[in-house]
Amino acid sequence: MSKIIELASVLKVCGHPLRLQILCAIVRNEESCVSELWSCLGQPQPVVSQHLAVLKKRGIVGSRVQGNKRVYSITNPLIEDLVEGLVREEAKTPG
Repeated sequence: MSKIIELASVLKVCGHPLRLQILCAIVRNEESCVSELWSCLGQPQPVVSQHLAVLKKRGIVGSRVQGNKRVYSITNPLIEDLVEGLVREEAKTPG
């Protein structure tokens, strides 16, 4: 039962609309830096950074330094599979 509770907690974190948009943007671009994310999502940089910090704290995303950028990717395989499925479905939906 504790595994179910943990999974529910992770899904709840991912269920925030902006966090889900961030995860989808990361999947679409394979990896993304903060400036790419706030630019494509139309959100202020501090807001995106705060949500990335929540995702990182829960082990959903990770980051690495690439040149002068911090690049984010999804590190939780289950969440990555779920978000990839959402992105595929979104691509099928017209309009």
